[in-house]
Amino acid sequence: MKVALVHDWLVTHRGGERVLDALCEALPDADIYTLIHKPGSQSPAIESRRIFTSFLQHVPGIHTRYRHFLPAMPRAIESLRLRGDYDVVLSSSHCVAKGLRAPAGTPHLSYVHAPMRYMWDLFDDYFGPGRARLPVRAAAHAVRPWLQRWDRASAARVDRFVVNSHHVAAKVARFWGREAAVIHPPVDLARFAQVPLEGGGQGGYFLWLGAFAPYKRLDIALEAFRVLGAPLWVVGTGQEAARLTSGALPPNIRLLGNVPDAALPSLYRDARALVFTPEEDFGITPLEAQATGRPVIAYGRGGALETVTADSGLFFSEQTTTSLIEAVRRFETWEVGFRPEAARAQAERFSRAHFQRAMLTEVEALLRVARKSPAPAAGV
Repeated sequence: MKVALVHDWLVTHRGGERVLDALCEALPDADIYTLIHKPGSQSPAIESRRIFTSFLQHVPGIHTRYRHFLPAMPRAIESLRLRGDYDVVLSSSHCVAKGLRAPAGTPHLSYVHAPMRYMWDLFDDYFGPGRARLPVRAAAHAVRPWLQRWDRASAARVDRFVVNSHHVAAKVARFWGREAAVIHPPVDLARFAQVPLEGGGQGGYFLWLGAFAPYKRLDIALEAFRVLGAPLWVVGTGQEAARLTSGALPPNIRLLGNVPDAALPSLYRDARALVFTPEEDFGITPLEAQATGRPVIAYGRGGALETVTADSGLFFSEQTTTSLIEAVRRFETWEVGFRPEAARAQAERFSRAHFQRAMLTEVEALLRVARKSPAPAAGV
């Protein structure tokens, strides 16, 4: 089975790229097609492949300025031509990857992390007042209707959709009018589950971890813990860093920046709990925390409702500082009955092997259907 993998861009290595890494492991002969690739930014499983890029790869400074080229991305992904005969196209899409034009007769399965959130339901989180400069906001408003039309039209070219959560399946139905199967993304549980359950939480701090993107709502956590005075350790950086750290932070809040992957299991294990503030389409960090035997205090919407249970964490109902403060205070009583083994058992439901088996089953099922269908007429 010869597969063409399609991914939006290969610049950072986050949740979407971890999914691509698992797909590469399951499909050892697959080639990769992407808008841009920063060599050395990915795992060995990805970097070892043949990687084909679009014309955007040749734009000076593209690896740091790629977000500015969002209006050009539909044309760039459609300009990519597959170099060889493939049995199936498998896209991993959170922006435009699902828009690649597969050759006639080649079935296209798309694994969707989310419809482009910055053009649909989270537009104001990215381009609302105070979120971006006025020229950027004006440009975003100008291109939004066109990008939405293209997003719907390109979705119609995909043969079958698989999504990472029921939350995203509802978005695919709402924005694109398409049904989607649900396969939860893989979590690299092995390295997190290696730490012993005994003695967890002894660091005494709460942990926030993620990219400083607008919708992640780190601002809620910073303000809540400014009021609470409890220790909060923050891991990550990103486009909101300057805004969020422009004022003096109290001594109970520590900004650690990016930390090596090898240090994450211990950081999770020594925390009292992970604080999870975004409405995430799925969200891998709550499962990483649970795999180390630590609970989660999560905003009670989106993917967290599919990954955190009453035994492994608690929720706050509004995406506000006041609601998070109330949840942290509730946690003081709740954690007395917490069992680390329950959190780890919940995380183990989302293994890498399960994801790979389920995705291969979807690919093989689509191929069976395609082989039974008559070939399209010439010119169609």
